[in-house]
Amino acid sequence: MTLQEEISRAIESRDVDAILARFDNDADYVLIDQTRPPSEPLALHGRDAIGRSLRDIFAQDMRHEVQQFVVQGDHAAYVERCTYPDDSKVMVMSMLDLRSGRIVRQSSVQAWDESGTATPPRTQKRTFADADEVRTFEKGRVELLRMNGNDVSRAVFEPGWRWSQHVKPIAGTDLCTYTHFCYILSGTLGIRMADGSEFEAAQGETIRIAPGHDAWVVGEQTVVLLDWETSGDYAKDRD
Repeated sequence: MTLQEEISRAIESRDVDAILARFDNDADYVLIDQTRPPSEPLALHGRDAIGRSLRDIFAQDMRHEVQQFVVQGDHAAYVERCTYPDDSKVMVMSMLDLRSGRIVRQSSVQAWDESGTATPPRTQKRTFADADEVRTFEKGRVELLRMNGNDVSRAVFEPGWRWSQHVKPIAGTDLCTYTHFCYILSGTLGIRMADGSEFEAAQGETIRIAPGHDAWVVGEQTVVLLDWETSGDYAKDRD
């Protein structure tokens, strides 16, 4: 059984012991939601502490569905939808760092789903080798998977790539107008916002980038990232 299948089955059957079996003894777990901002997340260390939290979560009366699951090397990410008896829903996006097949760090962001989607999702497992669309440009590419009406993309930016130099001519805007919710698989990405503020995001970090920004590869390592939010016409040739 693959990692995707094992974790998905454990989550959907609410088998906490099976989920915990995938965690390293010294694993870290970070959760961000409406009551726990990025500056003050729920932070747990060790499988015992993580287990107590997971047992509280899975003891609640709700249905768990894994909608998307992507694995690349020592990193994985998945989207989970939790449905309460009154049909209210919570979406959870989780990023995993792996070592020898065990989870050493999990970072999760959860939010109430207000989409009102009535069509029940179906479980899917896919790879970016079978991407629905690949958008290429100088020094980079974006690969898109469309699953259950949602998009997830993998972006690859080579050393020397810069949005304002290599994507701006395609977008036709001064700055990138898309929101990004990314997990950095490798490399370091530099970002400058419209107000002039700058920051960097490195391997293993999760970032939410608001519209109105430039971005570039820092150093000589290729940046590879997963983006759960960007879709539309990002880097799409208009010809």
